[in-house]
Amino acid sequence: MRFAIIMVLALVGAWIQPAFSVQKITVQSRDIGNGQTIANRYVFSGFGCSGKNVSPDVHWSHIPPGTKSLALTVYDPDAPTGSGWWHWVVYNLPPTLRGLPEGAGSKDGKGLPSGAAHAVTDFGFAGYGGPCPPPGDPPHHYIFSVYALKTPRLMLPPHPSPALVGYFIHMNMIGEGHFTGRYGRPSER
Repeated sequence: MRFAIIMVLALVGAWIQPAFSVQKITVQSRDIGNGQTIANRYVFSGFGCSGKNVSPDVHWSHIPPGTKSLALTVYDPDAPTGSGWWHWVVYNLPPTLRGLPEGAGSKDGKGLPSGAAHAVTDFGFAGYGGPCPPPGDPPHHYIFSVYALKTPRLMLPPHPSPALVGYFIHMNMIGEGHFTGRYGRPSER
């Protein structure tokens, strides 16, 4: 019995250890300051929004040793869906990459490095989809996250959902970093 308890504790320790050893990545953008309002250039074009839907520059540093690939996500936890809204999900980025330039989130994927891929967003397409909260809502928060992963590739089916990509990101994460932009629309009254 004592041996079984020790084995269970060892297995639980091995399972939760990665959560305690995740290292901090610095994530920034020349186009969006942390906590600042997102410019119309990066806002969605559709659903009543008239932005240009261009993905902003995102760059990062302090990637932990042992990183074998990277992933980037943009998520709005304030969307009135009960589960937030995924605006951009990119995975299988090379570990030596230190950023994506403005416009890299085009639907055709041509702005991504070789081997990298977009997941389908909550807009129903792959690629960047900018902010477009309901009119009159308080400004929403758009969390830009970069993850360092211990695997060279996330082996996913074509057109994976953000939840599926997120599951594999969190199972392989050894580092993460974030910054947040904000965007709101005035009431239409």
